[in-house]
Amino acid sequence: MRLLALPCLRGALITLLVVTVAACTGKDPVARGKINAFDSTIEVTLIGVNRQRANEITDILRQDLATMEAAWHAWRDGPVSRMNVLFNAGSERFAAPPSVLPLLRLSKALYTLSDGLFNPAIGHLYRAWGFHGRPEACLRPPPQDVIDVIVEQRPSMDAIAIDGFRVSSDNQTTKLDFRAIQRGYAIDQAIARLQELGVQNASVSIDGNLRAIGSRDGHAWSVAVRGPDGSGLLATLKIKGNEAAFTAAGDNAFVWEGRHYHDLIDPRSGRPAEGATSVTVLHPNASTANAAAAALFVAGPSEWHRIARMMGIRYVMLTDDQGRLHMNPAMQARVKLHARNREVVISKPLS
Repeated sequence: MRLLALPCLRGALITLLVVTVAACTGKDPVARGKINAFDSTIEVTLIGVNRQRANEITDILRQDLATMEAAWHAWRDGPVSRMNVLFNAGSERFAAPPSVLPLLRLSKALYTLSDGLFNPAIGHLYRAWGFHGRPEACLRPPPQDVIDVIVEQRPSMDAIAIDGFRVSSDNQTTKLDFRAIQRGYAIDQAIARLQELGVQNASVSIDGNLRAIGSRDGHAWSVAVRGPDGSGLLATLKIKGNEAAFTAAGDNAFVWEGRHYHDLIDPRSGRPAEGATSVTVLHPNASTANAAAAALFVAGPSEWHRIARMMGIRYVMLTDDQGRLHMNPAMQARVKLHARNREVVISKPLS
């Protein structure tokens, strides 16, 4: 598989720790790497890979991830920001960058399946709220009339037409921002690269979101789910073979005049979504898990079940703003709760 062909970002840091268990134990060696990308640290765990090969593989992933980050960034100069300039200028069809086109196609499909709640075309709203690189100390809610103007124009992925490798938009307020899917998509690409390189047992994670393949020395992988406020352990999930777990919790946020504002924007209102404080989704690929977690957060306690069925999601756990846990029976069977005194609401099955 060939990934992107853009120059790598300079300054991406990498550290690698290889722990080799004594051969007499019969266990495979474990290699752990850390890669700085997507404004966070991506952790790579490789099973059954020796020190030299682990260094080689992790360096390949470092270059791939730096390339992806540069390609998909919403406001730094790059392929996506240049597409946004052309959309906003009302340009005729133009050739989409190969580094963006697969992500664009997938995002359009997931936009439709989510009934428009996953909407990467609302970049102007993210910018209005200050989530395009403005220092945290300068963040504050935009005037309501600014929000209203953007919402009234209804920017959506439906406005983007794809004809082969050429794209166009009939809505000049279209502004792409892939924040609700790019980390999951990057992890999927990293897993595909590992499989291409012959790795059969591994995990790739970022901020507690993970996709794994194979097993960890014969044992299932697991992921810890933090509480909505970022403190404490809410639950533990076992990952079966090739599977991903993603949580949306509005971590990119600020406080203004005593009120909390996050960047999980409801495209219908133009404001941070209300009703949910976190959503965790299990799915075979990280891209869909990432996008679905964001869409179900926007859907909230009243609509998450309907949107999950539309998106083909089979495992969901949602925490509402009253502290209640909502989940479907299949997720209940997979999750080990650590939080006490939580009311648990079990929905109808999703399948």
